[in-house]
Amino acid sequence: MKAIYPGSFDPITLGHLDIIERAAKIFSEVYIVVMENKRKKYTFSLDERIEMIKESTKHIKNIKIDCFKGLLIDYVKKNNIDVVIRGLRAVTDFEYELQMAMANKEMCPNVDTIFLMTDKKFSFLSSSLVKEVAYFGGDISSWVPKNVEKKLITLFNENKGGVDI
Repeated sequence: MKAIYPGSFDPITLGHLDIIERAAKIFSEVYIVVMENKRKKYTFSLDERIEMIKESTKHIKNIKIDCFKGLLIDYVKKNNIDVVIRGLRAVTDFEYELQMAMANKEMCPNVDTIFLMTDKKFSFLSSSLVKEVAYFGGDISSWVPKNVEKKLITLFNENKGGVDI
């Protein structure tokens, strides 16, 4: 059974990695798909985000990393994916994720959405929080993979004041 874990991953965090590792134990193949949203402004380019994911997940054998611009459900149909995986940190995530799951089900009735709760130690964690703390020189080492930490530190040290978080 194939599953997809979509997101912007700007950047990937240990919360994301927790969901990916657990999904890889459940499904035969997991697509990690970096979605592009024209309404969002990203800190990292699409290629940088994909590279960070590849480096962070190289220990997981049954994943495929890809990108897509468009409706998630179009990618799902094109690749014959059975399940959409969504990570939940807290109850506040649920309402939005439920709305998206219902819309996807309406457009593609044979695809299910499965919600995975992230480990409680990551329940507060978001890419936005990671970037803000890194921007101000805070310690993010327990929130992101090492390669991501290095990339954020380098980015903000070289571009202090010139990079949007």
